[in-house]
Amino acid sequence: MRRERIDNRWQPWRWSLADIVPQEDGFGAQPRLLLKDEHEERWLHPGFKVELFTDDAEGYYLNVSTSQPCFWVVWRMEEEPALAEEPVAVPQIVTLSYHDAGRWLDAQETVEQVAAPREVVEWVQAFVGAHYVLEAKRRQRPQSFKPLQDRFGNPARVSTDKKFGGGGHG
Repeated sequence: MRRERIDNRWQPWRWSLADIVPQEDGFGAQPRLLLKDEHEERWLHPGFKVELFTDDAEGYYLNVSTSQPCFWVVWRMEEEPALAEEPVAVPQIVTLSYHDAGRWLDAQETVEQVAAPREVVEWVQAFVGAHYVLEAKRRQRPQSFKPLQDRFGNPARVSTDKKFGGGGHG
């Protein structure tokens, strides 16, 4: 995660997703500050595992079928400072599913994306090829051919007879 100085008197800093890197043993298990100067801070949050699930194969398909497949990261600010003197942005979830990202965005969470490397895209494409079955499009019957029903599912009646006044003769 990256904290960068911005020219704004009400909010002098902005947090954003800097990058996603493959896990290495040297990272350890705890978040740590990598860089801090007057212009920015960079934090490493190790230990995230990205898994693919067969019931979300369509979400992965929608990701890898775009011109720029990506990782999505959901992150939140600490409520109380635990990692530093001020609250730090902490990643919560890393996903490759278009559906997961959409659900988190619908829930008003902060979701950012970063391009997925070629090896990851190939891995997801292989998974999609093995587990995703594109559903055949079914022709939708025109609405004009559907019978009219009331809110209880009973056949509705439509009449063109005038039952009340209001013809503008008054």
